Amino acid sequence: MISIPENEIEITFSRSRGKGGQKVNKTSTKATLRWDIYNSQVLTPEEKYKILHKLHNRITEKGELVLWSQSERSQSQNKEAVIARLNDLVNETLIPEKVRIKTKPTKSSKERRIKSKKRISEKKKLRKRIEF
Repeated sequence: MISIPENEIEITFSRSRGKGGQKVNKTSTKATLRWDIYNSQVLTPEEKYKILHKLHNRITEKGELVLWSQSERSQSQNKEAVIARLNDLVNETLIPEKVRIKTKPTKSSKERRIKSKKRISEKKKLRKRIEF
């Protein structure tokens, strides 16, 4: 299980939306996290490639993964939430995929498929108009 150290991530705070009433308009509680994948010391080159490949839609052109959290009312809670999300995302991405074992269809599944095809064929035959 990989944990990204805090010296590799940059967290900025800005005004957030949502619950909080008038306080929302004057406090910066939204936490935005930026993590430079290319310059990370925690990952091997293979792990970096895997993350860049799987999370390509969340990564900027500079190679930064950007996440944010604004669900809580305090900066510290949003900071903890976004760091936890980063670690979960990275660890989930690095789980190796299971290799699919090819199998042959069973005899009963072949029979079901053919029965279904015959039933559909009969249905379509009944739709045709009979001409004399």
